[in-house]
Amino acid sequence: MIQPGMSGTKVAADLPAPAVRLPRRRGIEFSLIVVAVLLCVYGYCAVGLAKNGTVPPGAAGYGAGLGVLALVAHFAVRFRAPYADPLLLPIGVLLNGLGLVLIYRLDLETPRDQAAPTQLVWSTLGVALFIAVVLFLRDHRVLQRYTYVSVAAALALLTLPIFFPAVNGARIWIRVAGFSIQPGEFAKVLLAVFFAGYLAANRNALAYTGRQIWRFKRLQLPTGRVLGPIVAIWLLSVGVLVLERDLGTSLLFFGLFVILLYVATGRTGWIAVGLLLACVGAVAVGWLEPHVHSRVQDWLHPFASIEAGEGPNQLAQSLFAFAAGGMLGTGLGLGHSVLIGFAAKSDFILATAGEELGLIGLSAIFLLYALLVERGYRAGLSLRDPFGRLLAIGLASIVALQVFVIAGGVTGLIPLTGMAMPFLAQGGSSVVTNWIIVALLIRISDSARSQYDGTAAP
Repeated sequence: MIQPGMSGTKVAADLPAPAVRLPRRRGIEFSLIVVAVLLCVYGYCAVGLAKNGTVPPGAAGYGAGLGVLALVAHFAVRFRAPYADPLLLPIGVLLNGLGLVLIYRLDLETPRDQAAPTQLVWSTLGVALFIAVVLFLRDHRVLQRYTYVSVAAALALLTLPIFFPAVNGARIWIRVAGFSIQPGEFAKVLLAVFFAGYLAANRNALAYTGRQIWRFKRLQLPTGRVLGPIVAIWLLSVGVLVLERDLGTSLLFFGLFVILLYVATGRTGWIAVGLLLACVGAVAVGWLEPHVHSRVQDWLHPFASIEAGEGPNQLAQSLFAFAAGGMLGTGLGLGHSVLIGFAAKSDFILATAGEELGLIGLSAIFLLYALLVERGYRAGLSLRDPFGRLLAIGLASIVALQVFVIAGGVTGLIPLTGMAMPFLAQGGSSVVTNWIIVALLIRISDSARSQYDGTAAP
């Protein structure tokens, strides 16, 4: 179409489309952060009132510290990731704050083992790393350059605990001069980067090339060059299970790879192959490795120790705690989940939430995790580049798999794994890693929305 009344001619189709400014929604994020901090302070005060009849003297300091950390993180997002999802940061603040409340509540029952102050220090470090990722990682696609560096670093981190003494039957910790760290927590983020980078580069070969299996036209194996890393990952997961006696990490690594393999190729057959390999490895090690075998036996017979006159084990105490909580719970500070023992603040902290907040409170916590995972999936599906899509889905799947494995273990659905509940449980490595995951999801969600506003990096 020619525009009349103009010198020369101009095609209307060549005119630039009017820019559409997307809402940044940082005000929504700020409001939700304020609500999250107030809920955590209320929980902190409720614990003190239930146990001592007075508001804890450190309530103001706790609220101020959590509020300052949350606001600094919010301003970093406002400055560097203005289009980011407004729910990710408030959910992280609320879960982390609730975890501090539950750990403080259990500290009151164990005066010689005060974990809340240490957890607050680790939370501060986690938020600091969150801010660093948001400020300095301008484009998530930079991480694709380090695909093979990431897997090398992950393998090194996974190997280190083998050379240190086992803790509670598992070799997943490094303890030096009273300082402890769990390298596997950081390795899972590095492996997510590797899986995303490798599958983004080889998704077509995995989906469309390979040899036909007998007479089944829809079943085909990819070439050895492409299939090799898949078998290697399976062997790695079984090796971790055998050498470190860590069932949870093994399930997490292999489950993450199977999920990303399905997302990259769209072939449901890979899920069947992955589940088959996982079952074969788990059954074999479950029978041959004594530590894993004992956990399977405790899962199959949770009340066997009671029948033998030895008292309830940890799983039985956890089930009793959930039963005592009922629908509405006993109230913060009024439960008895500390009877679970040394793992009450880590592996079994979900039992404290179930007993004192009830089924309703526990369901609310699960909904927070579900919302966090859903927003991660949404950010990934909105991206145009395959690497970013796979990375977002992988990071969100890490949270989903951890919640399933831990919740399933403490409720008796699957054998216990010894992993830490994201944000809630005591564990410095875990809380730091989860803040890094949230930071990466915020960076990816910012890219996903800004690409439609014309502000994304080319």
